[in-house]
Amino acid sequence: MRHGMLKMAAVRNGMFPRGFARFLILSALVVIGTVSSTQSADKPAKSAEWPQILGPDRNGISAETGLLNQWPAEGPKEVWRVPGGVGMSGLAISRGRLLTLVQRDGKQTVVALDANTGKPIWEQPVAPQYRNPMGDGPRATPTIVGDQVFVFTGEGILLALNFQDGKIQWTHNVLKEHDGKEADYGMACSPLVVGGNVIVTAGAPDATVVAYDVKTGKQAWVSGNDVAGYSSPALLNVGGKSQVVVYTGGSVLGLDPQTGANSWRYPYETNYECNIAIPLSIQGKIFISSGENHGSALLSLKPNGKKFDISEVWVSQGTKSVLRTEWQTAILLDGYLYGMDNVGGAGPITHLTCINAATGERAWQQLRFGKGNLIAADGKLWISTMKGELVLLQANPKSYTEIGRKVIIGTTRQAPALAGGLLYLRDDKEIVCLDVKKQ
Repeated sequence: MRHGMLKMAAVRNGMFPRGFARFLILSALVVIGTVSSTQSADKPAKSAEWPQILGPDRNGISAETGLLNQWPAEGPKEVWRVPGGVGMSGLAISRGRLLTLVQRDGKQTVVALDANTGKPIWEQPVAPQYRNPMGDGPRATPTIVGDQVFVFTGEGILLALNFQDGKIQWTHNVLKEHDGKEADYGMACSPLVVGGNVIVTAGAPDATVVAYDVKTGKQAWVSGNDVAGYSSPALLNVGGKSQVVVYTGGSVLGLDPQTGANSWRYPYETNYECNIAIPLSIQGKIFISSGENHGSALLSLKPNGKKFDISEVWVSQGTKSVLRTEWQTAILLDGYLYGMDNVGGAGPITHLTCINAATGERAWQQLRFGKGNLIAADGKLWISTMKGELVLLQANPKSYTEIGRKVIIGTTRQAPALAGGLLYLRDDKEIVCLDVKKQ
């Protein structure tokens, strides 16, 4: 249910009165495709890639090893630091290039940098500047697949670009074409590529989700009639079948990747349609979580002809929920979920929490950890905080185990990106690269 546009200013100092905090619920935008694990010039090792939101499998987990397990006295070594631009787009890395969306000089622009040096390779303006009371600039993270890059702007324009030189191959104003309404906080879906289609959420009356042919840009299918929300779709193996799972503003849907046919729908309404985190597959089941004092659920799917019957394995809702992720997708490691539990309606208090994924029971909680975003690699959690810190933790389901922390950048919502032993962060001004390989 739509509650109308919010009229409040964004406060960026880390202390957020109730009425001014909702800009924080934007996703760190905070994911694609499958990259071969065979090392070659055209197909680098999966561990050296971070080609979409939240990495190779859109779950925030990297296969890299040999990373820091002790905190250097001065923190991780800085490799380079360059100017960036305004926006909430995350960082995508492939074949030695880093891509992101920034807003500067009155335009939303895709920038490509050398991932090892930070030197510019190309930049491509893709839309006029985007303004929103909850923060200006593009929200979605680029998706890199093969020789193409797919981007989605704050007002809902989808573009395909050439990876080598940034030239625009095709474009669709998705919302205009489907008479859709822009989400209150801007369009935040990071494109998903499955097979020969690129998929985004539009939230239009006849098209919650839209798929286009990656090469021609021709529309392949539309599906659903829910409002958009702020999550990005994911390809998950759930209920014994590979499905595109879409967390909309009022539900979670299961779609056939090739046709868009809807095989199940689970209603899940939150205030302001703030379903943001990406759904996760847990032993063939689906985990979803939302802030705004909503909570979490683990869902089981049972085939019933061409449809699925849905049952709740566990549900934890309301003010006493074990986990209310705001914009951050939780990390699943060895049967435990690590996530940011936000207290209240986008309020200032956030606890870092570990829960048993199978039962929903809380394992531990670090009270008032603060707002941030996280990824995992080499048995550790790499967390970027709203204070601009990089925090390194041991992924330990028995207790909170901090290895170190250091302020690196300004206020940020984006999760870190990791590729080839280098960790990348950005804020509204800069992009920074750190060497996090074991010394």
